[in-house]
Amino acid sequence: MKLLARVFAAAVTCATVAVPLVAADAPSASAAPTWAPAATAPIHPGVQTFTAGAQCTANFVFFDASNTVYIGQAAHCSGTGGNTATNGCTSGSLPIGTQVQVTGASQPGVMVYNSWLTMQGLGEADANTCQFNDLALIRLNPADAAKVNPSIPFWGGPNGVDTNGTVQGENVYSYGNSELRGGVSQLSPKQGISLGDAGGGWSHNVYTASPGIPGDSGSAFLNSTGAALGVLSTVQIAPVAGSNGVGDVSREINYMNAHSSLGAQLALGTQPFNPNLAANLLGPLGL
Repeated sequence: MKLLARVFAAAVTCATVAVPLVAADAPSASAAPTWAPAATAPIHPGVQTFTAGAQCTANFVFFDASNTVYIGQAAHCSGTGGNTATNGCTSGSLPIGTQVQVTGASQPGVMVYNSWLTMQGLGEADANTCQFNDLALIRLNPADAAKVNPSIPFWGGPNGVDTNGTVQGENVYSYGNSELRGGVSQLSPKQGISLGDAGGGWSHNVYTASPGIPGDSGSAFLNSTGAALGVLSTVQIAPVAGSNGVGDVSREINYMNAHSSLGAQLALGTQPFNPNLAANLLGPLGL
């Protein structure tokens, strides 16, 4: 089942969500834009996005050869088919050009890519691709581009893109930002383990002590070395109840660039990846 949260219906959504959620390649090519300092940037992975009332969590920052800046969310965040509509080749979506409110931005962003709409336009027939390809890009207004930092809050990174998937038991890291947490940021960082890959490598089953909830949808996952692993998509009852399905971001990016003219690449974080939970908690306190 999808993990988006809808304004005024969040409590209902939360109650019903319980059924159907290492090599690292650095992005090649263009020089990245000049990013805002991580400590003060108002736009970054983990900010909330709102698409026609549906709240999600932004995953990674992207940019293209002209240094246009994008922020990612799950494709299903613009879905029109309800929480059980998870197949991107058959589920409805708002159109390209839909405005998306991005927390920290002065102007709405615009959805310029959606894997669901792209697959439907192509007549995609591969079952795994249809089920797990769940990425959308929101183009930020140029007035907001200088306010962006691509680092994952709390953990740092990403320092590359994972292209080999995970192994069972590998540590994974995420940062969710559901409005259901009432703004308590201490509940946003999540550490867990991989339960193994699925869908021919298109998805990774993960389990965290605090599983993803509605509104965390689309949030970034890092692998054990800090590389971008995937995009939080679903909550699941198998292989473990309360586990989450994470779409493979390397495959999602490759699909996007093969079937669109964006030419966007994932931006690396300016902050080093640090998986030390205690150090990350105590560091801001000077301890």
